[in-house]
Amino acid sequence: MDSEIAKVLRLETEPVALIFSDEKPEGAAQFKAGAPSCVMFMFASAARGNTAVFDRESYACPGGGIGLGFGNAYEKFPGGLPGFCRFLSTGNEKDPAGKAIGEGMKAAGAPAGFVEHFLHGERYKQTPDLANQFVKALPITEVPTQYVVMKPLSKVDPAQEEPVSVTFLVNADQLSALVIFANYDRPGLENVAIPYAAACQVMGILSYKEAQSENPRCLIGLTDISARKNLKSQGCADKLTFTVPFRRLRQMESGVEGSFLQGNTWAGVVE
Repeated sequence: MDSEIAKVLRLETEPVALIFSDEKPEGAAQFKAGAPSCVMFMFASAARGNTAVFDRESYACPGGGIGLGFGNAYEKFPGGLPGFCRFLSTGNEKDPAGKAIGEGMKAAGAPAGFVEHFLHGERYKQTPDLANQFVKALPITEVPTQYVVMKPLSKVDPAQEEPVSVTFLVNADQLSALVIFANYDRPGLENVAIPYAAACQVMGILSYKEAQSENPRCLIGLTDISARKNLKSQGCADKLTFTVPFRRLRQMESGVEGSFLQGNTWAGVVE
């Protein structure tokens, strides 16, 4: 499927479609079961033209498992959900059971950065209670298929498969244009949202939720600095994501003709 939006934005990379599937795409990249990594590495690869696939054994980290829609993977985090809530906030060192888990991971040779954050906290939330409220607010989902697939939009045949959402990797100028364009054919001024969540959760479960709404919004993501740190080597240092539920994307694609995206102001920005 071609994207007129991608053309007028002059994207450097492919828009990435997220698809539910019971069939594993031939030749798709996949994390090894249980191997720690970041879902956004696969997103960056898909933006460069490759296909990636995930299942309930290969989602790289608990946040990625939740983000892709494989249930509440935080329950599998060391120390369970309480251990994760302390990890996201103040750390596990002051909890006797949490400290023992952290020291055990250290002795077993776990990555030093992860052990440091497990014991002393990422400090993305001020308290474990606020972290727990964050988890409760997530639209945790069990996708109805065995796999979740990421692939370039150009490789999607809408007659054969329908994405749940499509994510653009954009610079500041392109993001500005997309925010305007998402409000171009709708009333109001909040047709785009910037939720607080992991990068994969914004393009995953939060977009799934929007896809089910009557008037789905577009979502800005990759404000997750852990993901940004991971993707600095992937050419994404100056980029954010802009995720569009597929039904909304069809509407927006049909509105390019006659819009500001064909006007002099936008031409003056991208020239």
